Amino acid sequence: MSIFLDTIKSIFTDSGFAQLFAGTDGIKSLIMLAIAGFLVWLAIKKQFEPLLLLSIAFGMLLTNLPIAGLYHPSMFNGAEVDYMEVLHNGGLLDILYLGVKLGIYPPLIFLGIGAMTDFGPLIANPKSFLLGAAAQAGIFFTFVGAMALGEFTPIQFNALEAAGIAIIGGADGPTAIQVARQLSPHLLGSIAVAAYSYMALVPVIQPPIMRALTTKKERAVVMEQLRPVSKTEKMIFPVVVTLIISLLIPDSAPLIGMLMLGNLMKESGVVDRLVKTAQNELMNIVTIFLGVTVGATAQAETFLTAQTVGIVLLGLVAFSIGTAAGVLFGKLMYIATKGKVNPLIGSAGVSAVPMAARVSQKVGQEENPTNYLLMHAMGPNVSGVIGSAVAAGVLLQILGPYVG
Repeated sequence: MSIFLDTIKSIFTDSGFAQLFAGTDGIKSLIMLAIAGFLVWLAIKKQFEPLLLLSIAFGMLLTNLPIAGLYHPSMFNGAEVDYMEVLHNGGLLDILYLGVKLGIYPPLIFLGIGAMTDFGPLIANPKSFLLGAAAQAGIFFTFVGAMALGEFTPIQFNALEAAGIAIIGGADGPTAIQVARQLSPHLLGSIAVAAYSYMALVPVIQPPIMRALTTKKERAVVMEQLRPVSKTEKMIFPVVVTLIISLLIPDSAPLIGMLMLGNLMKESGVVDRLVKTAQNELMNIVTIFLGVTVGATAQAETFLTAQTVGIVLLGLVAFSIGTAAGVLFGKLMYIATKGKVNPLIGSAGVSAVPMAARVSQKVGQEENPTNYLLMHAMGPNVSGVIGSAVAAGVLLQILGPYVG
């Protein structure tokens, strides 16, 4: 009988349950599991970007299970990663994380986005590219703000960390992950959770800012119908954009190149099977891998810190400034065109396709039920995707040499 009891006791002592209730580390694991559960609830009940947030939350749950050994951050902390060690001794999430570490997943996500995107509204109204560019102001304002935060609070960020946080202002999850994994991988989990949470909160955050910065008259402006865009224009566009941006900012090439490849495949009409794969099977598989592995980086040691609080607050600042900058530039265009541009479409420049464009449409229709701004807002919206990738390339080009 005593042998049986000793066996049962040994099983429990060696289990994760015993670790959960053993000291400070156990308490931290319990807190992280509770946070993961809360994010699962947000993804399912509130539908906050569920396609990725659900995977991120479950990855966070898996990585904080005591003794499971699914992810080992020590394998990736050094300047050089021993990939053979990861393949031979790493857990499941260590191996899948190689897709993040090597920069494979975000460009593949952009391939799928490109295959689903219509750049017609942007081509028909090239001026809307300026709105998408203006909305990236949130990234650079927040970069400076994150650097200065240490002067006023105990929360401090270096230049590499500040860049990873600032990119949240682009409201583009894969871009945020691409920058964070290169410049500040230890903050990847916090940055990803903040980025996708704010993307999901677009309908909540943006409307008050849009109303505060515009008048009823401006919000009610009905814009002229966009001109038809030919198939030839749509096929030339991705090639030209890839050449110009990649030659000008080489670090933007992986994201821009795959985005435009996906779009060219779609517009060419000759590779329907590949387009469907990029839009569905490939996009879905990569989304699962990306979400779970990014969530795995959110371990208690790096997530339960004052820096995470700072990231959440700075992410909100970045997103809000980006929205405001787009709207204010829209007001300038309203003045310059003598009332032909509705400033609300500027808010869609933060990327977050197509949700931000829908918010512009909704707020515009509140003032004028017959107004239809969606296609006009899609111009700044898709240009915001390009703009955030360019901003990411600029940060990587400037700060990349200082990594390690």
